[in-house]
Amino acid sequence: METKIFSKKQIPEAVELLKKGELVAFPTETVYGLGALATNEKAVKGVYAAKGRPSDNPLIVTVSDEKMMENYVNEVPERAKKLIKHFWPGPLTIILFVKEGTLPDAVTGGLPTAAFRCPDDEMTHDLISELGKPIVGPSANTSTKPSPTTAEHVYHDLKGKIAGIIDNGPTEIGLESTIVDLSVETPTVLRPGEITPEEISKVLGEEVLMNKGTTQTKGVPKAPGMKYRHYAPSAPVFIVDKEADFSKIKWDKETGVAALDEVLDKIDSSNKYSLGKTIDKAAHNLFGALRYFDSENNIKRIYVQGFDHGAISPAYMNRLNKAAAGHHFH
Repeated sequence: METKIFSKKQIPEAVELLKKGELVAFPTETVYGLGALATNEKAVKGVYAAKGRPSDNPLIVTVSDEKMMENYVNEVPERAKKLIKHFWPGPLTIILFVKEGTLPDAVTGGLPTAAFRCPDDEMTHDLISELGKPIVGPSANTSTKPSPTTAEHVYHDLKGKIAGIIDNGPTEIGLESTIVDLSVETPTVLRPGEITPEEISKVLGEEVLMNKGTTQTKGVPKAPGMKYRHYAPSAPVFIVDKEADFSKIKWDKETGVAALDEVLDKIDSSNKYSLGKTIDKAAHNLFGALRYFDSENNIKRIYVQGFDHGAISPAYMNRLNKAAAGHHFH
């Protein structure tokens, strides 16, 4: 299969492919997603096959607006209306109860809930609006690998496996959306992202919990990224929590390092990847760093700077801990 790169003016062509059950990757403000018509079970199963993704891992349903979402949920509770008004379109995914029979089990994992998101990207908004139905939107990468932040990343992983990629340049945020579960008594963030639990709590005017484990029903995770190892390059990743510990590492041609500029300046290595000057920038650049070292065949181990402060660090550390399988350098 030829994988075609689409520009803005070619969106109608991408829409026709989706209608036929083909897979098309699309841009968002967070990472690139892999689209298939959410109501077409065969197409959705094709997403699992293309990614090599476990089939009990539910998929996010990507909509053009709240009105489209209303066709698939039992109700839009007041909590959801407040969050949608404040954060949509944007990097917030909301879990709600779905109308029975509106979405295939391949989307929901057989659960009575589904995760809905309306991304802040004009090209993707136009794509879904013209299609007239939602699309699934897991990250457009090979399962377990770092999520893609450019069309080139998608092409590297999925060329020949999907029909097309809509290219809207590098993503703005670089980490996947925050996922908040509104199907439970107390709103609970299942996956941290740029929008923090504190921001959600402020909008709702009530307590918001942060899930620390893997919220599951009958062994099925309620949201993507909760059950399996994710975001990992081929070489093992180690988290360096203290800046001083970088001086204990033996640097050679098989060792890569990703850190803030002020840390890299003190390291004598030819295999450096800048995470930028701030934690915000590090979150944006993390997947790019992991993908860069994954493409370097000589790299056998990767050391990445960890953080324990700042509003964005929970999302950054969530992804980095999964990439490193919890391994820290001491």
